[in-house]
Amino acid sequence: MFENIRLAFRGIWTHKLRSFLTMLGIIIGIAAIIAIVSTIEGTNQQIKENLIGSGSNTVDIQLYQNDWPMDLSYNTPPYGVPTVSDDVLNEIRDIPEVKSASRYNYRQVYDGVYYQNTAMSGGYVKGVEPDYFTTANLTLKRGRLFTEKELKEFKKVCVIDDAIVSVVLQNEDPIGKVLEIGQDSYTIIGVVDTRSTFEPVIKTMADYETYKQDESGNVYMPISDWPISYRYDEPENVLVRANSTDDMTQAGKKTSDVLNASIHPTDTTIKYQSKDLLEQAQQLQQLSSSTNSMLIWIAAISLLVGGIGVMNIMLVSVTERTAEIGLKKAIGARKGKIMWQFLTEAAVLTSLGGLLGVISGIGLAQIISIMSGTPVAISWPAAFGAVIFSMVIGIVFGILPSHQAANLNPIDALRTN
Repeated sequence: MFENIRLAFRGIWTHKLRSFLTMLGIIIGIAAIIAIVSTIEGTNQQIKENLIGSGSNTVDIQLYQNDWPMDLSYNTPPYGVPTVSDDVLNEIRDIPEVKSASRYNYRQVYDGVYYQNTAMSGGYVKGVEPDYFTTANLTLKRGRLFTEKELKEFKKVCVIDDAIVSVVLQNEDPIGKVLEIGQDSYTIIGVVDTRSTFEPVIKTMADYETYKQDESGNVYMPISDWPISYRYDEPENVLVRANSTDDMTQAGKKTSDVLNASIHPTDTTIKYQSKDLLEQAQQLQQLSSSTNSMLIWIAAISLLVGGIGVMNIMLVSVTERTAEIGLKKAIGARKGKIMWQFLTEAAVLTSLGGLLGVISGIGLAQIISIMSGTPVAISWPAAFGAVIFSMVIGIVFGILPSHQAANLNPIDALRTN
């Protein structure tokens, strides 16, 4: 086997230009496939990160009526839907896919929250527990968070994010300042960072609007103060943090099941549902992959052309080396040895083409990324599979020339010398 490989490389080196032109179809086909697969992988990752974010793995479970979240700003709490008890919350935390869980209430406000004469517009006020910040993957930047003691003592304190600092407080030092929420005054004790190291790619107005929704600003008050400023006995929502991104769907569905088992609304259209961003990402990924799979099949045609080129050049090689084959058979070489020699040469030729195609494909993917701004993610299993596939092409298309060489009559072969 090693002797056959050595002879194959010697033959390739002897006819460098011919060998390169023979490999060109394989190189182009493999390079195209690697570039397309890398672009698909990069696009899928971008879709997932744009919808889910990087590393937060949080799932929002809210109370819905039909297909829309219930807006409790205008609607009274539905009958038969109690607040989320500690027992129910502990049951949610025991779900294997759930890393942490926390209750919260929220309002989107367009007025009613003021700092001096400046109103917060379009942001959110949330009544949260102290462990909400960890669950939501929020990082403390300045000041401190409120404690369990402050929660139990109904202290009127709040934590804000950077958007509130810049828009409402006009970048003043926020610690110790007072926000008016409804008819009550809340002292700002801390600032959290709502933005992770991940930055979504914004290319369209829809992307911009989606991103801006997260940048409108948030005020976090102790959930125990919620009834004071808003309403008593208001059903909470639940934020869960899954163990991993792939666990988000199951974490959301199982949490919804636990919450729905604890309520008995008179209106059957009311139930808890998870905002399943992972499922949305997977649907977009499937759409992207199905579209690009057609490009892969088109690129694969060049592999077929490359295989035919390999078969053609191997037939030429058999003709050129007829005397060599006749001599080997005359001194006792068997058909199998002759056949394996030519099969090995074809496999080495296409494998080398496949390796060069992978390198070219990676370079092409990077060029596409730079020129179009499309992210790429190199799939090493696909690269390894491409080299193996190119070897298979060499074996398949080398069978006919190898069989022809193995069946040459040694007497007739020697006469050609």
